[in-house]
Amino acid sequence: MCAVGEIARQPRVVLVTGGNRGIGAAIATRFAAAGDRVVIGHRTNVAPDFSAEIISVNMDVTDPSSLDDAFSTIERELGPIEVLVANAGITKDNLILRMSDDDFDEVSATNFGGAFKTAKRGAKGMLKLKRGRLIFIGSVVGLLGSAGQSNYAATKSALIGLARSLARELGSRSITANVIAPGFVETDMTDALSDERKGEIAAAIPLGRFAAPSEIADVAFFLASPEASYITGAVIPVDGGLGMGH
Repeated sequence: MCAVGEIARQPRVVLVTGGNRGIGAAIATRFAAAGDRVVIGHRTNVAPDFSAEIISVNMDVTDPSSLDDAFSTIERELGPIEVLVANAGITKDNLILRMSDDDFDEVSATNFGGAFKTAKRGAKGMLKLKRGRLIFIGSVVGLLGSAGQSNYAATKSALIGLARSLARELGSRSITANVIAPGFVETDMTDALSDERKGEIAAAIPLGRFAAPSEIADVAFFLASPEASYITGAVIPVDGGLGMGH
């Protein structure tokens, strides 16, 4: 059921990369619940188990030909993509002296290179529409830093420069570009932490808890809404206060 204010809105085509689980899945579900035509991009060979309202497409964000094939299929079957959520990302953590060049390169190619390539292909259709929303899923560590995550933190920080540059480039065509910077979220990744470590992290968060994926999804939905039409080049922290002042 659509909320008040969403009933008269025309469905949009929404693409969420890395949408097969966690934050991406929550974002996809939020848009689908509002009646949008949602596609999730995933790199696995097995299609995720979603409701009939959400379509999945195989996509490698590091491969321009894979991206072009996926976008072309979506555009042909559903129409131009109006909302793009660049969520695909990986981690390969280690202290800098132990981090291999391959681990640095793979994280960079996926988290930053993939976001750039996806936005580049997505902007093509948005420029024709003369409207669109680019939403990049960053991280609090892109502002705060994190020991053992120099590669990951650097890529998330780079998304800010990317979004702000695109905000300046594309703003005259009513295309916005923003970054959401989540803190610790209840996902498979954080589930792997010990209870002791979870407690230590929660104690450092002013709100004293991890976020639910739906709380990130609600912010993504807001940034794609008419109410956020004058917000661009912004970094929206959804971190319970963990990164205050950064």
